[in-house]
Amino acid sequence: MTESTPGPGSRPRAALAMSPDAASAVLDTESLAALAALCDLAPLPVLDDLTTPRARTLLADVDLLVTGWGCPPLDADVLRAAPRLRAVVHTAGSVRGHVTDACWERGVEVSSAAAANAVPVAEYTLAMILLTGKRVLETARAYRASRTRPDWLRTPRTVGNHRRTVGVLSASLIGRRVVDLLRPHDVGVLLYDPFVGEREARELGVERVGLAELFRRSDTVSVHAPLLPETRGLVGRELIDSMRPDAVLINTARGAVVDQDALADAALAGRIRAVLDVTDPEVLPPEHPLWQCDNVLLTPHLAGSQGNEWRRLADLALAEIARWASGDGFLHPVRREGLAFLA
Repeated sequence: MTESTPGPGSRPRAALAMSPDAASAVLDTESLAALAALCDLAPLPVLDDLTTPRARTLLADVDLLVTGWGCPPLDADVLRAAPRLRAVVHTAGSVRGHVTDACWERGVEVSSAAAANAVPVAEYTLAMILLTGKRVLETARAYRASRTRPDWLRTPRTVGNHRRTVGVLSASLIGRRVVDLLRPHDVGVLLYDPFVGEREARELGVERVGLAELFRRSDTVSVHAPLLPETRGLVGRELIDSMRPDAVLINTARGAVVDQDALADAALAGRIRAVLDVTDPEVLPPEHPLWQCDNVLLTPHLAGSQGNEWRRLADLALAEIARWASGDGFLHPVRREGLAFLA
């Protein structure tokens, strides 16, 4: 048992800190019952404002906060009101929005459901790699307009997924999952990640290349880099302009990792195609040219967990709470020194 877990025979006291909508989406009745079986859970409603008298009363007694989308920052003032707090289990991916330096300085243990959220993002990415390789979206649009079947024997040899080259930008949780999902397919995989060496690249079954080479050689580039000061605008005009004619850029990471103006110029010129689940800003202005660009598929940040996929987040969080409460520690810990590598 670690110093931060409750003593033998005791149950951790826990509260939910997230928006009401996040709680109702991720934690169904069955999940809440499972959570209550593991902890002395503070009664609903959830805490979405940690400055109210009710929140301060509950915080004074909690060992564990179960957080989600919409959780307010756990800053020094909040931690002073929560002297017993020892752990945070996040029912979503990134903890950047609410776990502050004060948490790390206090020694609060943190876990995240990022591994669970990586699954649907990687599945979406794989689907888009295969669909764009076959030019499904463009062909469907042309078919609807013409109402006639194209002569499939005249299909250009650039269409299809046989021996296509996929470039993965960053061996993040999601990037690694994409690599795994690509294994059964007859494609070559290139990887750019400055923190991955040759030996690890061989273990992953990828070819490690530089960033410029990744863009120059790939038929599809899939972006999985976190948004950090050094990655803002990482995919710039020079890289975009170096992409093969008709290559595809897929971004399920963060919009600001890509130079959106350069991407728009290349797509509107018909030189490349793109699948953008994220943009900068998250919803583009109505007049933005990408809305009207046939070479670009825009989706509203839907690659991550939605609908029945939320249950996967809840299940991972519950498993982490059970481990922590029993003294086994988190299987999916988030550590301060690892934040630079996380989305």
